[in-house]
Amino acid sequence: MKTERRNQLPKARRDQLIIKELPDEVLVYDLERDKAHCLNQTAALVWKNCDGKKTVAQLHEVMEKNAGGPLPEDMIWLALDQLETFQLLDEAPEKPFQLTGISRRSLVKRIGFAALAVPAIISIAAPSAQAQASGAPPGACCTTNANCASGKCANGGSCTPPPTKICMP
Repeated sequence: MKTERRNQLPKARRDQLIIKELPDEVLVYDLERDKAHCLNQTAALVWKNCDGKKTVAQLHEVMEKNAGGPLPEDMIWLALDQLETFQLLDEAPEKPFQLTGISRRSLVKRIGFAALAVPAIISIAAPSAQAQASGAPPGACCTTNANCASGKCANGGSCTPPPTKICMP
């Protein structure tokens, strides 16, 4: 029985994302996972070109054209690996045999001099809406129920109608 290979045409995920392009990076907020990602220029260029129609070789050509010179193909694979890790791809290509099981650190070492342009994604977990509405910030007082949406102030005191004045340290 032949195992099915994954699509070799990487496709960027676009659903449930808020995307903000800045001059040197792209910020992506994942509404499904409440995570924010900052893609540097290299990772952003790979991600933007993952249209489900370009092969990894074609992505490599786009990157070399943008860089104005040759780049190691491993750089594209590193970007794709990171995009897949942070769940920013709908379809990720299967790594070539020689890259299967290789660590990101080893891949960066293989890239060598081009490491200055290594694709990087920084990710943080954003607080949920419930956590953001859980009470007044330290130093504030809960004087209305609106300040105490969760029924508790930040210092652990409770807000019950009529609102009590509970000040935070």
